[in-house]
Amino acid sequence: MTPRVKRTYGSRAARPPIPSSPPSDLYSSPPTLKRKRPLADSATVSNAPPAKKQHHTAKPPAKSQLKTRKGKEPPKQKKFTQLHFSLDTTVLRTCPLCDLSYTKGAPDDESLHKKHCVRVQRGLEWGKDEEREVGKVGVEEIATGLKLKSGVKGRIICFRPDVGGKIGAKLTTLLETIRLALSSPPLSRAVLKHSKFYLFLLPSTSNSTNTAPSARETIVGCVIAQRISTAMAVASDADLSPSGARTHMSLISVDTSTNLYVRPAPLPTPLGIPRLFVSSSHRRLGIASHLLSAAASTFILGCPLDPAKGEVAFTQPTGAGKAVLEVWGKGGVRIYEEEQRLG
Repeated sequence: MTPRVKRTYGSRAARPPIPSSPPSDLYSSPPTLKRKRPLADSATVSNAPPAKKQHHTAKPPAKSQLKTRKGKEPPKQKKFTQLHFSLDTTVLRTCPLCDLSYTKGAPDDESLHKKHCVRVQRGLEWGKDEEREVGKVGVEEIATGLKLKSGVKGRIICFRPDVGGKIGAKLTTLLETIRLALSSPPLSRAVLKHSKFYLFLLPSTSNSTNTAPSARETIVGCVIAQRISTAMAVASDADLSPSGARTHMSLISVDTSTNLYVRPAPLPTPLGIPRLFVSSSHRRLGIASHLLSAAASTFILGCPLDPAKGEVAFTQPTGAGKAVLEVWGKGGVRIYEEEQRLG
């Protein structure tokens, strides 16, 4: 007789759960059963403080290691300079050689000063290009072989201001140089219309030790001669003396720094000199006297003028111009206003 097996609820097989949705033909993975963590383990985890994360700081490699890795030293950091505004220091400079005021640090001003300073000291070049156009624009050679006090010989040429080409461009540069050197206003078209230009040319040398002349020449002096109608006589020392106080009250001041006064009465005068320029390295050689004498003798064809008789006048002269006025003019040179209407 076989023993009867008694079944209990614990020995029954677990029935599969009834799905809430109809079964699908697609394959799906069986659900994972979550197991509870033992009480001892959960208590241990919850009571223990969280472990701190260790941050590992990488040390920078030594210079020797960098040198061995890359084969060269790392680039050095650039050093910067702290700049400050200097409100007490002016950037305006006045050159002692050419007397031109310019802004230091401004590229345009410094370039202008550099070119102007060379022209004022040495003059302007007169080369082959200008010489080729001499016959085309009517340039006249007034005198040649003029010996200066230094023993060098030069020549004087003359032409009208309405020339073009290379000579016209050279004339424009020369007028600008004279304007800046004398701090004078530019000549108007009305003045240039009745004017002639007289240039003194000296032969250029290739170097300081070679005195043989080259094909190039240098413009070292310029006189502009103008047709005028009237001028005023320069006051004499007797007019400025205390005994001539009544006469002194009626005089017109031209330049108080040089004590230059004129009488207001206009006198007939045919020739005026609005501009006179000689490069600084060629002064006191007689160039100004040669140019003025050439203008006085040739400005009016067939009628040479005598400055001692008051037939030549100057505009407001500088200190150096007054010295030339007194020596060359022998006390007879007059002063005139630049803008005049000719009858």
